[in-house]
Amino acid sequence: MSTTETQTITVLIADDHPIVRHGLSAIINHEADMNVVALAEDGEQAIAMYRQYEPDVALVDLRMPYKNGIEVIEAIRKEYRSARIIILTTFDTDEDIYQGLRAGAMAYMLKGVAPDDLLNSIRTANDGQRNVAPDLANRVMNRMRLPELTSRELDVLRLLVTGRSNKEIAAALGVGEGTVRTHCNSIFPKLGVSDRTQATTAALKRGLIRLDDVVA
Repeated sequence: MSTTETQTITVLIADDHPIVRHGLSAIINHEADMNVVALAEDGEQAIAMYRQYEPDVALVDLRMPYKNGIEVIEAIRKEYRSARIIILTTFDTDEDIYQGLRAGAMAYMLKGVAPDDLLNSIRTANDGQRNVAPDLANRVMNRMRLPELTSRELDVLRLLVTGRSNKEIAAALGVGEGTVRTHCNSIFPKLGVSDRTQATTAALKRGLIRLDDVVA
């Protein structure tokens, strides 16, 4: 929808918790210049509703069923390059922030944010401007200096976090133990660690891997 005629900012809210969706909706609809046009409860619904309503600004949670917030942003921005999306979440690891902003979010906010700050961020995004707090921007810059792990290295790291041995990781991935050792020898320096225990700690702390994303 366009704000050219009505001067009203249309908003889509995507969050899998009903109390969050409706609470945010009440706060936003209280503003004379804003109107919530859609409430999505999962990632796939968020994408479908964005296509249907084409809101001026979308508030997207990072963890949702079917598709996570990063996948939602990437899918929407693939079709709508000028989409204005704000991540509103409880997750604040360096990796989450980095991946969210890299995907194209115009702001990254935590759910403990003051209502006025959230509303101002919506208006700022609607104006086509990014709104990233200085401390988050510094964390993103620090994350950008770190080497990227390949998708296969992340697969190995994910299994390593569950405590699997090299032999078990090799069997799970269908590769030889020597290949797993090679991947570990690449992963450790990228994480700035020297062993499996340190790698697990670093992976969880940075948000590269989450315990709820792996099967022990």
